[in-house]
Amino acid sequence: MQLTSPFRAASERLAHGLQTKASRQEAFTAFLFLLPNIIGFVVFTAGPVLASLGISLVTWNLLNPPEWLGISNYIAMVHDADFWSSLRATVYYTLGSVPVGVLLSLGLAVALNQNIRGMSIYRTVYFIPVVSSMVAVALMWRWMYNPTSGILNYMLDRIFTFLHLHITPPDWLQSTTWAMPAIIIMSVWKGLGYNMVIYLAGLQGIPTSLYEAAQIDGASGWRRFQHITLPLLTPTTFFVLIMAFIGSFQVFEQAYIMTQGGPARATVTTVYYIYQNGFTWYKMGYASAIAWVLFAIIMVLTMVQWRYQDRWVFYE
Repeated sequence: MQLTSPFRAASERLAHGLQTKASRQEAFTAFLFLLPNIIGFVVFTAGPVLASLGISLVTWNLLNPPEWLGISNYIAMVHDADFWSSLRATVYYTLGSVPVGVLLSLGLAVALNQNIRGMSIYRTVYFIPVVSSMVAVALMWRWMYNPTSGILNYMLDRIFTFLHLHITPPDWLQSTTWAMPAIIIMSVWKGLGYNMVIYLAGLQGIPTSLYEAAQIDGASGWRRFQHITLPLLTPTTFFVLIMAFIGSFQVFEQAYIMTQGGPARATVTTVYYIYQNGFTWYKMGYASAIAWVLFAIIMVLTMVQWRYQDRWVFYE
C-alpha cells in the first residue's frame, strides 16, 4: 500500500533530517580527529610565520623590547653587500646543483628501470644517502675533502701521477673557488636517490605498448627515449624542478657543517645569513626581513615556472 502525498513528504523530511544529523556527527568527528593537527599548524607554523612578518618591521635583540622601524630593515637590505653576496652564493648553488641533480637522477632512473635480477638492491643502495643524516653525510664528505688525509685527493693524486700530469689536487673547503662546488657535489650525491625514485614512478607509469609500437616501427632506443619517455616524463620533471628549486634556495646545513660560511664568506647562503643575523648577532628584525624577501623570491620563481609550464609540460 502506497503512502499518500502528505505522509510521503513527512517521511522524506524525516529521512533527510536523520541524514543531515548523521552527516553533522561525521563532520564533527572528523574535525575532532583533525583538531590536533590544526592546532599544531596554527601554533607552530602559521603563528610563527605571521609573527615573523611583524618582527621584520621592528628592531629586536631578544633582550630589550622591540622598537618599531617600519620598512627600514627592507631598505637596509638594499644597501647590504653581505646580503647580495649571500644571494649570489645561493643562486650559484642553485644553478650548479639543480640541473646536474635532475639530469643525473633521470639517467639513474632510466638505468635502474630494467627488469634485472637484484635491481631492488641497487635502488636501495642509491636511496640510502637520502635517509641518512645530513650531519653524518656532511662530516663524512668533509673528511673526504681533507687535502692531506682525504680519500678524494688521494685518488686524484694517483690518477694525475699515472697520467703524468703535474696537477695538484685542490684544497676543496679552504678555497674560495672550490668550496661551493664541493658543497654542490655532496648535495647532488645525497639527493640523487630522492629524484631517482620519483622518476622511477614516472617511468613505470608509461604504457609499455607505446614502446612496443615504436619498436615495431623501427625506432631506435634513443628515438624511443626522445619521443616517448621524455615527453611523458615532463609532468614528473616539472614537479622535480619545482621541489629542487625550492630546496636549493633553502640550503643551510651543508655550509654550516662543512665550511661555516667560509672561506671569505664564499659559502654564506641566504638562509645561513638569516641564521647569522638572528642567532649570532641577535638582529631578529633584520633576519625576519631577509626571510620574507627569500620567501618572495621563491614564490616568484615558482609562479614563473608554473605560468610557463604549458609550453613544455605534456599531460595525458
